Amino acid sequence: MSPVTTEVFWIETPQGRLFARRWFATPNVSDKPVIVLFHDSLGSVDLWRDFPQQLCEATGLDVVAYDRLGFGQSAPYPGHLPLTFIQDEAERFFPQLREALGIERFIAFGHSVGGAMASHCAANNPRDCLALITESAQAFVEDRTLQGIRTAKQQFQAPGQLERLGKYHGDKAQWVLDAWTETWLSAAFSSWTLKHSVGSVHCPLLALHGDLDEYGSVLHPQRIAALAGDRGEAVILEGCHHVPHREESARVLAKVIDYLGRIG
Repeated sequence: MSPVTTEVFWIETPQGRLFARRWFATPNVSDKPVIVLFHDSLGSVDLWRDFPQQLCEATGLDVVAYDRLGFGQSAPYPGHLPLTFIQDEAERFFPQLREALGIERFIAFGHSVGGAMASHCAANNPRDCLALITESAQAFVEDRTLQGIRTAKQQFQAPGQLERLGKYHGDKAQWVLDAWTETWLSAAFSSWTLKHSVGSVHCPLLALHGDLDEYGSVLHPQRIAALAGDRGEAVILEGCHHVPHREESARVLAKVIDYLGRIG
């Protein structure tokens, strides 16, 4: 594994400032694609922990992670999160990230709802997105997903739980929690599907999913993989819950390395 260096970026956008971090592979080769990470509904750059560095070391590719507007160290989101937030990320914010960091060819890697955002980015940039990787992503609003969110919402009522979230999001923690729970639990969002919003993906696609995921059954990776037709592949990780890159990082990295090697 090659050593890596990191750099922090502050990206000014009309909507507010975004925080990003880039892990540079050594040796750095300018024409290689960059892996861009899209975090989950409660996530941030810091909550990826050491996975971006591990991914950079294992693949020899630069890795970029950023806090979406309203999350982590990025600026607060102006108002309530709209129901179009998934496609908005691909159409409004991701292009600004690419321009600011000079990202041309890329591999989109999204965890949970970040997987849906990564799928949109792949669909919107068919020439530049070389591969799509989703992990624990949702393809539709499933009863199992909603029950998991209701359980988590109740757990966050316990003393100290919101404060734990505040370690990563500061005084935006309540907004972050509400943006997740109230959006997904709203009747207006119940008909959302990734197929309807994305249509299809024209690059190789790897959909990773734990068989014990509390926020979605194995129907999700199957439907996500189908977005790419015969270029899509669903891999079920036995014994994993919703965050395989934290629970079984070595296994996730092995699957990613094998996949990129086979398409590459």
